[in-house]
Amino acid sequence: MKKLTRSESLFLRAQKVIPSGIYGHLAPVSGLPDCFPHYCEKARGHTFEDVDGKRWTDFMCGYGAVLHGFSNPEIETAANSQNANGRVFNQPAEVMIELAEELTKVIDFADWAVFAKNGSDLTTWAIRVAREHSQRPIVVKAKGAYHGVDAWCDPGLGGRIESDRQDIREFEWNDFGQLEDILNQNQDNVACVILTPYHHSSFGPSVMPAEGFWSEVRSLCNRDGVLLILDEVRTGGRLHDGGSHRYFGFQPDLSIFSKALGNGYSISACVGKRRYEKSSMEVFLTGSCWNDAVAMSAALCSLRISQRDGVAESVLRKGRFFSNGLEKIALNHGFSLSMTGPSSMPYPWFEGDNDLFLLQSFCRLAAAEGLFFHPHHNWFISNAHNDDSLSKALNQVNRFMPMLREASL
Repeated sequence: MKKLTRSESLFLRAQKVIPSGIYGHLAPVSGLPDCFPHYCEKARGHTFEDVDGKRWTDFMCGYGAVLHGFSNPEIETAANSQNANGRVFNQPAEVMIELAEELTKVIDFADWAVFAKNGSDLTTWAIRVAREHSQRPIVVKAKGAYHGVDAWCDPGLGGRIESDRQDIREFEWNDFGQLEDILNQNQDNVACVILTPYHHSSFGPSVMPAEGFWSEVRSLCNRDGVLLILDEVRTGGRLHDGGSHRYFGFQPDLSIFSKALGNGYSISACVGKRRYEKSSMEVFLTGSCWNDAVAMSAALCSLRISQRDGVAESVLRKGRFFSNGLEKIALNHGFSLSMTGPSSMPYPWFEGDNDLFLLQSFCRLAAAEGLFFHPHHNWFISNAHNDDSLSKALNQVNRFMPMLREASL
């Protein structure tokens, strides 16, 4: 009988006291349970070590939560300095004001900011602000878009009732005509359109906005008095240091950030225009640990590093180097591979691999080399990656591609 790894033993132990052992997007079944570790021991820079001592070169960055590398010394110093004085008090700390000031300075349309812990906290709050401002019920989103775990948008079925989505309408990403039809059919009843900067659904290639898409969406929202909410939970900091709307050349009314905002510290933020501030004050927002001064200190430091070092362009450049290299290696071995989406957070797509079997095989071979590539979710480049680490990863891929070629014949 095969001896269990420590990771496997811990998972069996967890199943006795935690539903599913590990749940949500971290659940083993969401990835490759036969070769991915279940538990991590430590991480630094662009690598992590699992509980069995295997070191991995990471291309998931905590599913996007880490932009500046694991345990970034500058951010950890800022967090530890605040932690020495405490983190959650009966009142907010001064750093909350400093963080809001920094966000409104960095993001060109933002006049105010509020904070929570997770993306879902504020995507749901933002649509309520839109409803309060407009006094309208309907929310429009793209089909397959993920905006959090709340019932109006979550990808599951459990515990949901029909009324949870009775005021939600969906259109196919990039189909401006479909969106226009929804607004025309629900005239004076649509509160907001909530979208991600580009379409990054799971289990499929990422899709960039078609030419003119964002200007048309903005124009239509203006026409009908509909708020345009940008969900930047996943993309924030990886396309433009001042917000992804600047990367694509438009302006939303509200934007929500999380993930990389705190570089691993749990925090989210919503920023908005002055005209929506009164409505925002009417929608109750609070949480026992949401005034976490340590997380805010980490986020403030993270934002300043991004501005100082031009981190968004840096990870885009590194991503281009890595993505172009992967595509060339694949082609040299007889595969048509497209690294879809922005280069700083690409999703690999093998032509004709609609069942993802080829991509899963690719990621299994990568795992054997200590490369953490996910087959069902877009990847992430952190600024802790460098040309040497990316070149090494490309060389490892080139070594195992003949095995993928042989297995695919």
